[in-house]
Amino acid sequence: MSPGKGRRQEAEGRRQKAEGRRTRRVALLLPFAFCLLTCRQRMAVQPKYDPLEPSDFFADGMSARPRIPGTVARGEASTVGYLATGKINGQDGDAFPFPITIDVMNRGEERFNIFCSECHGKVGDGNGMIPSRGYRRPPSYHSDILRAAKNGHFFDVITNGFGAMPSYSAQVPVSDRWAIIAYIRALQLSQHATINDVPADMRARLR
Repeated sequence: MSPGKGRRQEAEGRRQKAEGRRTRRVALLLPFAFCLLTCRQRMAVQPKYDPLEPSDFFADGMSARPRIPGTVARGEASTVGYLATGKINGQDGDAFPFPITIDVMNRGEERFNIFCSECHGKVGDGNGMIPSRGYRRPPSYHSDILRAAKNGHFFDVITNGFGAMPSYSAQVPVSDRWAIIAYIRALQLSQHATINDVPADMRARLR
């Protein structure tokens, strides 16, 4: 082997070793680089206005915007009046605050099946999926006590909870609570109605 060729091979060997060392260094640095990227507080640095901060974007120079008519702050909805309380002079009322139409009934059925049937059962007998797994069974809507209970009682229970049942005021808006009550009344009637309660033109469907 000529001296020139030997020197070239030696130089090539040194170059390859140097590249190997650089590759190892990069491989060692990659995890640290990844950690640095994932530790960036992107949610802490946002293009937002602080409270009462001035703004050049709006004509009035204020970042806080006027509330549109009808705006209700979270947690500050009206709790006054029969619609929002179900009570008259502090006592449970028995009327509905708006006409009960087929749309209201359909809405009540939908909301009942979503929020109520898991415990109370599809027909309101208390044999829902949750009691079947060992949890406390709620009373049947078809008991004499609940058949005689006023609409305001049901509204208060949905709003504030009762016994083992928690409040559903955050999940069920006021109008939907009344729709659910209307559907509960329909369930009660369905389990206690006689043939004379069925319109004559629909009785044939039951036979």
